[in-house]
Amino acid sequence: MTTTTIPADPTVRRARNAVGLSFALNGFLFASLVSRIPDLRSRLDLGNGDLGLLLLAIAAGSVLALPSTGRLIERWSPGAVLRAGALVDGTGLLLAACGAFWLESVPVAAVGLFVHGVGIGVWDVSMNVEAAEVERRLARTVMPRFHAGFSLGTIGGAVLGIPMSGLGVAMPVHLGAVVVVAVVLAVRGASSFLPPEAPSARGEGRPRTAWSEPRTLALGVMVLAFAMVEGTANDWLALALIDGHDVPRWLGVAGFATFVTAMTAGRLLGTSLLDRFGRSRVLWASAAAAGAGTLLTVLAEPLPLVALGIVVWGLGASLGFPVGMSAAADDPARAAARVSVVSTIGYGAFLAGPPLLGQLADVVGTLHSLLVVAVLMVPAAVAVLATRERAV
Repeated sequence: MTTTTIPADPTVRRARNAVGLSFALNGFLFASLVSRIPDLRSRLDLGNGDLGLLLLAIAAGSVLALPSTGRLIERWSPGAVLRAGALVDGTGLLLAACGAFWLESVPVAAVGLFVHGVGIGVWDVSMNVEAAEVERRLARTVMPRFHAGFSLGTIGGAVLGIPMSGLGVAMPVHLGAVVVVAVVLAVRGASSFLPPEAPSARGEGRPRTAWSEPRTLALGVMVLAFAMVEGTANDWLALALIDGHDVPRWLGVAGFATFVTAMTAGRLLGTSLLDRFGRSRVLWASAAAAGAGTLLTVLAEPLPLVALGIVVWGLGASLGFPVGMSAAADDPARAAARVSVVSTIGYGAFLAGPPLLGQLADVVGTLHSLLVVAVLMVPAAVAVLATRERAV
């Protein structure tokens, strides 16, 4: 998954590979759903506002699960908690697909998306805590490359979604096959995670105490802003291109695939930049790129310029979330608690984003609602100061 030198310790090497696989499978599962959002909207006959409220179920499930996940990891281990999260994630996604496509029931789809969201939250914190521990053992910046694994997974999910959508393959068939493959591999891969340390080595802090730490809260604000930048593209970019630039459905999905490809490139290339220039400088440049790319995507007329804007937007969105996770885990004794808190705040973007943008899209249009991203880069640039490395 990474291009770093293979560590001498085979346990760390196996854990590194397993974490990379976990990120990739998580992204593949997520993007498979995203690629079918236009079909979800049409199958359930929803407007943008109603679709935003439906997607809110995913974020609601994640935000409810996140605060307790750090505590579960401290009690058991990242691998054990991840296995449970993957099973819940897949079950919810399959239920949502069946509810939307075969039953055409909004309530059933909403329940499935809520369960899917719970699994996403548990899986997300578990793999980020494990990734931070692997990064510490390697003594070099690799977290963005793990998140590049997530992006590679989203590319795979998006690319597979193009023919699945174009050929009209039933959502339960498409997503059911994806769930089986992803969950089986994730559960098996988690067995290679690093062995859990003794409780005294991990520290006795509890997730709730991290809510009183100003730095942790500032990291949460930064991650929230960058998550909104990424989540807006995940939820609305394909629809915005279809509605605002009048492109066919397959080309809208291709636009989303372009975004995640650019974001993947930014994560693969960003590790050397972070080691050379430091977290703050690189993230300030990232915020500027995300804002500029969004403006170009929305306001440009020729499609090649729109594509350029999507690329710049994806590059700008690439590093905020992974660097926030690394910064939250600077102290290994408090990693699970702080990553849990930062993830909870960050997932507020997925909680507020879909309904906010859905309602705004009904007023100003799907395309112009994306301009919210440029505005969010202002508080993100201020909160970047919290990512500076500190002694622990």
